[in-house]
Amino acid sequence: MTGEQALDTQRTGQRITECDLAFLLARIFRRNGCSERTATVLAANCASAEAAGSLSHGIFRIDGYVSTLRSGWVDGAAEPQIEAPAPGYLRVDARNGFAQPAFLQAREDFVARIRANGIAFMAIKDSHHFGALWPDVTPFAEEGLIALSLVNSFACSIPAGAEKPLFGTNPIAFAAPIEGSAPLVFDFATTSMANGDVQIAARAGRMLPPGMGVDSNGTPTCNPKEILDGGSLVPFGGHKGSAISMMIELMVAGLTGGQFSFEVDWSAHPGAQTPRTGQIFIGIDPEFSGGAGFVEKAGEFISRLSDAGLTTYPGYRRWKGRGTQDIGISTEDYRRLNEYAQGEL
Repeated sequence: MTGEQALDTQRTGQRITECDLAFLLARIFRRNGCSERTATVLAANCASAEAAGSLSHGIFRIDGYVSTLRSGWVDGAAEPQIEAPAPGYLRVDARNGFAQPAFLQAREDFVARIRANGIAFMAIKDSHHFGALWPDVTPFAEEGLIALSLVNSFACSIPAGAEKPLFGTNPIAFAAPIEGSAPLVFDFATTSMANGDVQIAARAGRMLPPGMGVDSNGTPTCNPKEILDGGSLVPFGGHKGSAISMMIELMVAGLTGGQFSFEVDWSAHPGAQTPRTGQIFIGIDPEFSGGAGFVEKAGEFISRLSDAGLTTYPGYRRWKGRGTQDIGISTEDYRRLNEYAQGEL
């Protein structure tokens, strides 16, 4: 199936390749004010998330992207500015654009600094991140590097012991190379669950497990609509997750000069959904560690996990299944995407 065939609104099937889905999504982004580069990057992120089963960051996000772009809250054609105040430090001003294209514009320089210095840091400010975080860090591990990335969000999580939301979902992602196998990659929110998963449950009319969030009165609830309507999520692991989320707020907002989650205010832009905050990356070249090679030791560690009875590890399933299956899309979602792509919505 070609990309153009993916735009055929008369098509009755609901299966599409990751490549063709990315083609379709890129057209949607371009029609809604994104530059070619930004459209391509965001489309690839959404399509890869959908293909990997990360449905809360796949095509589910398109309505929010389109609504946000049309609200004027984010600049889909922003040109980032890059500064290098130190050999191992990059500062990137996304200029109210999306984080991924800003990061990719600085990525080659960032990798060069990691390899030259053994470690490098990149701070992206005034950026919007609305997608999965694991695609940002995975390529580093595929190149033999270690990467850590942190993003803060909008206030939707109540700190342990507090009475009102202050933190974002504040995801953290990590990637490391493994000898002879898939990179180890994890990406998770520091809340009890991702906000997108709460929205999916609300749309489906499905209750949540206990302990996910509270309603507007601070009372624990399993109703996702009550969490979204004036309530809040809670950090995972009580005070432990709360401390990690606090660290992310300080690391990201503090080191980028961007906004804390509680400072995000999109009230003047009805329809806006993307948090305007920042993102940081730490990259490490394990070749500088000396002694036994990191990749070999990591491979040994993974083999011990297998000996302990684990049949997989974070990132393995995505790596093993990439590019092997078509993506199933509901008829309604497929119709809506095509209407967006043709400018009919």
